[in-house]
Amino acid sequence: MPSIIIRKNEQIMMSLVHYFVTKENYSPINVQGVKDEIWLENLDGPYRVIRINCNSIINEEQYKFDLFKVQHIIKQIKKKTLSWKMNALNICLDLDKKIEPGLYNHIETININSINDIKKNENLKEMFPDIENNLIDTKDGLDLIINVTHDINEKTYKDNKLFEKVFSPKKIIMTKLIMLICIVMYIILGINSNNFFNIDINSLVIFGGNNLLLVQSGEIWRLISAAFLHVSLIHLLVNMYSLVIIGTQVETFIGKFKFLFVYLISAIVGSLLSLIFNEANIVSVGASGAIFVSVGASGAIFGLMGALLYFGYHYRLYLSEAIKTQIIPVIVLNLLLGFMVSGVDNAAHIGGLIGGYLASMAIGIENKSKARDKINGWIVLILLIIFLSYIVFFVK
Repeated sequence: MPSIIIRKNEQIMMSLVHYFVTKENYSPINVQGVKDEIWLENLDGPYRVIRINCNSIINEEQYKFDLFKVQHIIKQIKKKTLSWKMNALNICLDLDKKIEPGLYNHIETININSINDIKKNENLKEMFPDIENNLIDTKDGLDLIINVTHDINEKTYKDNKLFEKVFSPKKIIMTKLIMLICIVMYIILGINSNNFFNIDINSLVIFGGNNLLLVQSGEIWRLISAAFLHVSLIHLLVNMYSLVIIGTQVETFIGKFKFLFVYLISAIVGSLLSLIFNEANIVSVGASGAIFVSVGASGAIFGLMGALLYFGYHYRLYLSEAIKTQIIPVIVLNLLLGFMVSGVDNAAHIGGLIGGYLASMAIGIENKSKARDKINGWIVLILLIIFLSYIVFFVK
Protein backbone atom coordinates (compact mmCIF):
# COMPACT_ATOMS: atom_id res chain seq x y z
CA MET A 1 0.00 0.00 0.00
CA PRO A 2 1.61 3.33 -1.00
CA SER A 3 2.35 5.87 1.72
CA ILE A 4 0.80 9.32 1.75
CA ILE A 5 2.97 12.34 2.37
CA ILE A 6 1.40 15.13 4.43
CA ARG A 7 2.78 18.53 5.33
CA LYS A 8 4.93 18.78 8.43
CA ASN A 9 2.50 21.23 10.08
CA GLU A 10 -0.41 18.88 9.46
CA GLN A 11 1.56 15.98 10.92
CA ILE A 12 2.31 17.95 14.08
CA MET A 13 -1.29 19.13 14.35
CA MET A 14 -2.69 15.61 14.01
CA SER A 15 -0.24 14.26 16.60
CA LEU A 16 -1.15 17.01 19.06
CA VAL A 17 -4.90 16.62 18.50
CA HIS A 18 -4.58 12.86 18.96
CA TYR A 19 -2.75 13.31 22.26
CA PHE A 20 -5.01 16.00 23.72
CA VAL A 21 -8.23 14.21 22.74
CA THR A 22 -7.30 10.60 23.65
CA LYS A 23 -4.98 11.18 26.62
CA GLU A 24 -6.04 14.50 28.17
CA ASN A 25 -9.81 14.31 27.55
CA TYR A 26 -10.06 17.47 25.44
CA SER A 27 -12.97 17.88 23.06
CA PRO A 28 -13.08 19.78 19.75
CA ILE A 29 -14.91 23.12 19.72
CA ASN A 30 -16.81 24.18 16.63
CA VAL A 31 -15.54 27.72 15.93
CA GLN A 32 -17.06 29.38 12.89
CA GLY A 33 -14.97 31.40 10.48
CA VAL A 34 -11.58 29.80 11.21
CA LYS A 35 -9.37 27.95 8.77
CA ASP A 36 -6.34 25.70 9.30
CA GLU A 37 -6.71 25.78 13.06
CA ILE A 38 -8.29 23.51 15.67
CA TRP A 39 -9.81 24.51 19.01
CA LEU A 40 -10.04 22.10 21.93
CA GLU A 41 -11.60 22.47 25.38
CA ASN A 42 -11.38 20.70 28.73
CA LEU A 43 -12.76 22.83 31.55
CA ASP A 44 -10.89 20.67 34.07
CA GLY A 45 -7.59 20.61 32.18
CA PRO A 46 -4.40 22.56 32.98
CA TYR A 47 -5.39 24.79 30.07
CA ARG A 48 -9.13 25.14 29.64
CA VAL A 49 -8.75 25.91 25.94
CA ILE A 50 -6.06 24.83 23.49
CA ARG A 51 -5.82 26.31 20.04
CA ILE A 52 -3.53 24.75 17.41
CA ASN A 53 -2.83 27.08 14.50
CA CYS A 54 -1.27 26.08 11.15
CA ASN A 55 -1.60 29.53 9.60
CA SER A 56 1.59 31.36 8.73
CA ILE A 57 2.41 34.40 10.91
CA ILE A 58 5.35 36.29 9.44
CA ASN A 59 5.50 39.58 11.36
CA GLU A 60 4.63 41.28 14.64
CA GLU A 61 1.47 42.94 13.27
CA GLN A 62 0.04 39.60 12.18
CA TYR A 63 0.94 38.11 15.55
CA LYS A 64 -0.86 40.88 17.46
CA PHE A 65 -3.92 40.57 15.25
CA ASP A 66 -3.90 36.80 15.77
CA LEU A 67 -3.83 37.29 19.55
CA PHE A 68 -6.73 39.72 19.27
CA LYS A 69 -8.71 37.10 17.33
CA VAL A 70 -7.89 34.42 19.91
CA GLN A 71 -8.95 36.73 22.72
CA HIS A 72 -12.28 37.46 21.00
CA ILE A 73 -13.07 33.77 20.50
CA ILE A 74 -12.14 32.96 24.11
CA LYS A 75 -14.59 35.63 25.31
CA GLN A 76 -17.33 33.83 23.40
CA ILE A 77 -16.31 30.50 24.93
CA LYS A 78 -16.30 32.06 28.42
CA LYS A 79 -19.88 33.26 27.93
CA LYS A 80 -20.98 29.85 26.70
CA THR A 81 -19.31 27.98 29.56
CA LEU A 82 -20.20 30.51 32.30
CA SER A 83 -16.50 30.94 33.15
CA TRP A 84 -15.01 34.02 34.81
CA LYS A 85 -11.40 33.24 33.92
CA MET A 86 -10.07 30.99 31.20
CA ASN A 87 -6.42 30.23 30.60
CA ALA A 88 -5.54 29.16 27.07
CA LEU A 89 -2.64 27.56 25.26
CA ASN A 90 -2.05 28.96 21.78
CA ILE A 91 0.19 26.60 19.77
CA CYS A 92 1.52 28.18 16.59
CA LEU A 93 3.02 25.80 14.03
CA ASP A 94 4.21 28.42 11.55
CA LEU A 95 5.45 31.40 13.54
CA ASP A 96 8.36 33.49 12.31
CA LYS A 97 11.48 32.97 14.41
CA LYS A 98 11.87 36.75 14.93
CA ILE A 99 8.63 36.84 16.91
CA GLU A 100 8.96 36.09 20.60
CA PRO A 101 5.79 34.38 21.88
CA GLY A 102 4.81 34.55 25.52
CA LEU A 103 1.99 35.02 28.01
CA TYR A 104 -0.62 37.67 27.28
CA ASN A 105 -3.91 38.09 29.14
CA HIS A 106 -4.07 34.41 30.24
CA ILE A 107 -3.15 33.27 26.71
CA GLU A 108 0.18 31.44 26.53
CA THR A 109 1.60 31.24 23.02
CA ILE A 110 4.32 28.76 22.08
CA ASN A 111 6.08 28.14 18.77
CA ILE A 112 6.33 24.52 17.59
CA ASN A 113 8.15 23.62 14.37
CA SER A 114 8.68 19.89 14.86
CA ILE A 115 7.78 16.92 17.04
CA ASN A 116 11.13 17.37 18.79
CA ASP A 117 10.13 20.93 19.72
CA ILE A 118 7.16 19.48 21.59
CA LYS A 119 9.37 17.08 23.49
CA LYS A 120 11.82 19.86 24.38
CA ASN A 121 9.23 22.47 25.42
CA GLU A 122 9.42 22.84 29.20
CA ASN A 123 5.96 24.42 29.54
CA LEU A 124 4.28 21.54 27.73
CA LYS A 125 6.25 18.93 29.69
CA GLU A 126 5.35 20.62 32.97
CA MET A 127 1.62 20.77 32.23
CA PHE A 128 1.48 17.46 30.35
CA PRO A 129 4.25 15.23 31.80
CA ASP A 130 3.42 12.23 29.59
CA ILE A 131 3.20 14.10 26.28
CA GLU A 132 6.68 13.03 25.17
CA ASN A 133 5.81 9.32 25.38
CA ASN A 134 2.36 9.56 23.83
CA LEU A 135 2.90 11.41 20.57
CA ILE A 136 2.48 9.58 17.28
CA ASP A 137 5.74 10.26 15.44
CA THR A 138 5.70 8.87 11.90
CA LYS A 139 6.43 10.24 8.45
CA ASP A 140 3.96 7.85 6.84
CA GLY A 141 0.90 10.03 6.29
CA LEU A 142 -1.46 7.10 5.74
CA ASP A 143 -0.36 5.36 8.94
CA LEU A 144 -0.76 8.63 10.86
CA ILE A 145 -4.25 9.27 9.47
CA ILE A 146 -5.41 5.71 10.21
CA ASN A 147 -4.11 5.71 13.79
CA VAL A 148 -5.37 9.17 14.66
CA THR A 149 -8.80 8.60 13.09
CA HIS A 150 -9.24 5.22 14.77
CA ASP A 151 -8.23 6.40 18.25
CA ILE A 152 -10.30 9.60 18.13
CA ASN A 153 -13.35 7.73 16.83
CA GLU A 154 -12.97 5.19 19.63
CA LYS A 155 -12.68 7.97 22.21
CA THR A 156 -15.72 9.75 20.74
CA TYR A 157 -17.72 6.51 20.86
CA LYS A 158 -16.91 6.04 24.56
CA ASP A 159 -17.76 9.68 25.34
CA ASN A 160 -21.09 9.36 23.51
CA LYS A 161 -21.91 6.24 25.51
CA LEU A 162 -21.23 8.07 28.77
CA PHE A 163 -23.26 11.05 27.60
CA GLU A 164 -26.14 8.78 26.61
CA LYS A 165 -25.97 7.05 29.99
CA VAL A 166 -26.40 10.36 31.80
CA PHE A 167 -29.02 12.04 29.61
CA SER A 168 -31.08 9.12 28.32
CA PRO A 169 -34.61 8.77 29.81
CA LYS A 170 -34.77 6.49 32.85
CA LYS A 171 -37.46 4.90 34.96
CA ILE A 172 -38.51 7.47 37.57
CA ILE A 173 -38.99 5.84 40.96
CA MET A 174 -38.05 8.13 43.87
CA THR A 175 -39.89 11.20 42.55
CA LYS A 176 -43.10 9.19 42.24
CA LEU A 177 -42.57 7.59 45.65
CA ILE A 178 -42.12 10.98 47.35
CA MET A 179 -45.22 12.32 45.59
CA LEU A 180 -47.20 9.27 46.72
CA ILE A 181 -46.10 9.75 50.34
CA CYS A 182 -47.02 13.45 50.23
CA ILE A 183 -50.47 12.67 48.78
CA VAL A 184 -51.16 9.85 51.26
CA MET A 185 -50.08 12.04 54.18
CA TYR A 186 -52.33 14.83 52.97
CA ILE A 187 -55.30 12.46 52.84
CA ILE A 188 -54.52 11.33 56.41
CA LEU A 189 -54.21 14.96 57.53
CA GLY A 190 -57.50 15.81 55.81
CA ILE A 191 -59.29 12.97 57.57
CA ASN A 192 -57.81 13.96 60.91
CA SER A 193 -58.75 17.63 60.34
CA ASN A 194 -62.20 16.89 58.86
CA ASN A 195 -61.20 19.32 56.13
CA PHE A 196 -59.50 18.40 52.86
CA PHE A 197 -58.88 21.98 51.76
CA ASN A 198 -57.13 23.46 54.81
CA ILE A 199 -55.37 21.37 57.44
CA ASP A 200 -55.58 22.48 61.08
CA ILE A 201 -52.39 23.14 63.00
CA ASN A 202 -52.93 20.39 65.56
CA SER A 203 -52.92 17.75 62.83
CA LEU A 204 -49.71 19.19 61.39
CA VAL A 205 -48.06 19.11 64.81
CA ILE A 206 -49.23 15.53 65.47
CA PHE A 207 -48.02 14.16 62.16
CA GLY A 208 -44.58 15.80 62.07
CA GLY A 209 -44.63 19.54 61.37
CA ASN A 210 -41.35 21.33 62.00
CA ASN A 211 -41.44 23.08 65.39
CA LEU A 212 -38.53 24.46 67.42
CA LEU A 213 -39.56 23.28 70.88
CA LEU A 214 -40.52 19.80 69.71
CA VAL A 215 -37.26 19.36 67.77
CA GLN A 216 -35.27 20.60 70.77
CA SER A 217 -37.11 18.06 72.96
CA GLY A 218 -35.69 15.24 70.86
CA GLU A 219 -38.14 14.84 67.97
CA ILE A 220 -35.41 15.33 65.37
CA TRP A 221 -37.35 13.29 62.81
CA ARG A 222 -39.54 16.37 62.27
CA LEU A 223 -36.71 17.91 60.25
CA ILE A 224 -37.52 15.34 57.54
CA SER A 225 -41.21 14.56 58.12
CA ALA A 226 -42.20 18.23 57.63
CA ALA A 227 -41.10 17.94 53.99
CA PHE A 228 -43.92 15.43 53.35
CA LEU A 229 -46.74 17.50 54.87
CA HIS A 230 -48.80 20.30 53.34
CA VAL A 231 -51.15 22.88 54.78
CA SER A 232 -53.73 23.10 52.00
CA LEU A 233 -54.79 21.48 48.76
CA ILE A 234 -53.32 24.35 46.73
CA HIS A 235 -50.05 24.06 48.67
CA LEU A 236 -49.92 20.33 47.86
CA LEU A 237 -50.76 20.76 44.17
CA VAL A 238 -48.20 23.52 43.60
CA ASN A 239 -45.41 21.54 45.27
CA MET A 240 -46.31 18.28 43.51
CA TYR A 241 -46.31 20.05 40.16
CA SER A 242 -42.85 21.51 40.92
CA LEU A 243 -41.63 18.13 42.13
CA VAL A 244 -42.71 16.25 39.03
CA ILE A 245 -41.04 18.83 36.74
CA ILE A 246 -37.78 19.30 38.64
CA GLY A 247 -37.55 15.93 40.36
CA THR A 248 -37.89 13.99 37.12
CA GLN A 249 -34.96 15.89 35.62
CA VAL A 250 -32.70 15.54 38.65
CA GLU A 251 -33.45 11.83 39.12
CA THR A 252 -32.72 11.22 35.44
CA PHE A 253 -29.40 13.03 35.62
CA ILE A 254 -27.97 11.75 38.95
CA GLY A 255 -29.84 8.49 39.63
CA LYS A 256 -32.51 7.49 42.13
CA PHE A 257 -30.38 6.91 45.25
CA LYS A 258 -28.38 10.11 44.86
CA PHE A 259 -31.66 11.89 44.20
CA LEU A 260 -33.12 10.59 47.48
CA PHE A 261 -29.99 11.62 49.37
CA VAL A 262 -30.14 15.15 47.96
CA TYR A 263 -33.86 15.44 48.73
CA LEU A 264 -33.50 14.35 52.37
CA ILE A 265 -30.39 16.44 53.05
CA SER A 266 -32.08 19.47 51.51
CA ALA A 267 -35.11 18.90 53.73
CA ILE A 268 -32.91 18.70 56.84
CA VAL A 269 -30.84 21.82 56.07
CA GLY A 270 -33.98 23.74 55.06
CA SER A 271 -35.77 22.74 58.28
CA LEU A 272 -32.80 23.72 60.44
CA LEU A 273 -32.53 27.16 58.84
CA SER A 274 -36.30 27.57 59.18
CA LEU A 275 -36.07 26.94 62.92
CA ILE A 276 -33.26 29.47 63.26
CA PHE A 277 -35.15 32.28 61.53
CA ASN A 278 -38.60 31.31 62.83
CA GLU A 279 -40.19 31.90 59.43
CA ALA A 280 -43.25 29.63 59.27
CA ASN A 281 -46.02 28.73 56.92
CA ILE A 282 -48.56 28.73 59.75
CA VAL A 283 -48.94 30.83 62.87
CA SER A 284 -51.51 29.87 65.49
CA VAL A 285 -52.15 31.65 68.77
CA GLY A 286 -53.42 29.48 71.61
CA ALA A 287 -53.44 29.51 75.39
CA SER A 288 -49.73 28.78 75.50
CA GLY A 289 -48.86 31.57 73.07
CA ALA A 290 -47.75 31.52 69.46
CA ILE A 291 -47.09 28.18 67.80
CA PHE A 292 -44.87 28.17 64.72
CA VAL A 293 -45.07 25.15 62.43
CA SER A 294 -43.34 24.88 59.08
CA VAL A 295 -44.36 22.23 56.54
CA GLY A 296 -44.02 21.58 52.82
CA ALA A 297 -41.82 19.95 50.21
CA SER A 298 -40.66 23.28 48.78
CA GLY A 299 -37.44 23.43 50.83
CA ALA A 300 -36.39 20.01 49.51
CA ILE A 301 -37.53 21.00 46.00
CA PHE A 302 -35.24 24.03 46.20
CA GLY A 303 -32.53 21.54 47.10
CA LEU A 304 -33.25 19.70 43.87
CA MET A 305 -32.86 23.01 42.03
CA GLY A 306 -29.50 23.40 43.77
CA ALA A 307 -28.56 19.92 42.53
CA LEU A 308 -29.70 20.85 39.03
CA LEU A 309 -27.56 23.98 39.19
CA TYR A 310 -24.49 21.98 40.27
CA PHE A 311 -25.09 19.34 37.60
CA GLY A 312 -25.69 21.99 34.94
CA TYR A 313 -22.44 23.74 35.81
CA HIS A 314 -20.47 20.54 35.18
CA TYR A 315 -22.29 20.02 31.87
CA ARG A 316 -22.41 23.70 31.01
CA LEU A 317 -21.12 23.13 27.49
CA TYR A 318 -24.48 21.47 26.83
CA LEU A 319 -26.71 23.19 29.40
CA SER A 320 -25.34 26.74 29.57
CA GLU A 321 -28.44 28.23 27.93
CA ALA A 322 -30.73 26.24 30.23
CA ILE A 323 -28.79 27.50 33.26
CA LYS A 324 -29.00 31.14 32.14
CA THR A 325 -32.57 31.17 30.83
CA GLN A 326 -34.33 28.54 32.98
CA ILE A 327 -32.60 27.26 36.13
CA ILE A 328 -31.23 30.50 37.60
CA PRO A 329 -34.32 32.63 36.70
CA VAL A 330 -36.65 30.03 38.29
CA ILE A 331 -34.58 29.99 41.49
CA VAL A 332 -34.38 33.79 41.71
CA LEU A 333 -38.07 34.28 40.88
CA ASN A 334 -39.22 31.78 43.51
CA LEU A 335 -36.98 33.33 46.17
CA LEU A 336 -38.31 36.80 45.35
CA LEU A 337 -41.89 35.54 45.58
CA GLY A 338 -41.03 34.04 48.94
CA PHE A 339 -39.91 37.43 50.24
CA MET A 340 -42.95 39.24 48.84
CA VAL A 341 -45.69 36.77 49.83
CA SER A 342 -46.53 36.43 53.52
CA GLY A 343 -46.59 33.01 55.15
CA VAL A 344 -43.86 31.54 52.92
CA ASP A 345 -40.92 29.94 54.71
CA ASN A 346 -38.12 31.42 52.64
CA ALA A 347 -35.50 30.35 55.18
CA ALA A 348 -36.38 26.74 54.38
CA HIS A 349 -36.10 27.53 50.66
CA ILE A 350 -32.65 29.09 51.02
CA GLY A 351 -31.47 26.32 53.34
CA GLY A 352 -32.76 23.66 50.97
CA LEU A 353 -31.03 25.32 48.00
CA ILE A 354 -27.69 25.42 49.82
CA GLY A 355 -28.12 21.91 51.19
CA GLY A 356 -28.98 20.48 47.77
CA TYR A 357 -25.99 22.14 46.12
CA LEU A 358 -23.56 20.90 48.79
CA ALA A 359 -25.12 17.41 48.85
CA SER A 360 -24.62 17.19 45.07
CA MET A 361 -21.04 18.34 45.48
CA ALA A 362 -20.45 15.66 48.14
CA ILE A 363 -21.82 12.73 46.12
CA GLY A 364 -20.37 14.09 42.89
CA ILE A 365 -21.39 14.07 39.24
CA GLU A 366 -20.52 10.89 37.38
CA ASN A 367 -17.53 11.24 35.03
CA LYS A 368 -17.11 14.90 36.04
CA SER A 369 -16.40 15.38 39.76
CA LYS A 370 -12.90 14.99 41.16
CA ALA A 371 -12.13 13.31 44.48
CA ARG A 372 -11.04 16.58 46.09
CA ASP A 373 -14.33 18.25 45.11
CA LYS A 374 -16.30 15.44 46.76
CA ILE A 375 -14.18 15.64 49.91
CA ASN A 376 -14.64 19.42 50.08
CA GLY A 377 -18.38 18.93 49.56
CA TRP A 378 -18.64 16.47 52.44
CA ILE A 379 -16.57 18.67 54.75
CA VAL A 380 -18.59 21.83 54.05
CA LEU A 381 -21.93 19.97 54.22
CA ILE A 382 -21.13 18.31 57.55
CA LEU A 383 -19.80 21.53 59.05
CA LEU A 384 -22.92 23.40 57.90
CA ILE A 385 -25.27 20.85 59.48
CA ILE A 386 -23.23 20.86 62.71
CA PHE A 387 -23.24 24.67 62.81
CA LEU A 388 -27.00 24.96 62.19
CA SER A 389 -27.71 22.18 64.70
CA TYR A 390 -25.60 23.97 67.32
CA ILE A 391 -27.61 27.16 66.87
CA VAL A 392 -30.93 25.27 67.04
CA PHE A 393 -30.10 23.19 70.12
CA PHE A 394 -27.77 25.46 72.10
CA VAL A 395 -28.40 29.06 71.05
CA LYS A 396 -32.13 29.33 70.27
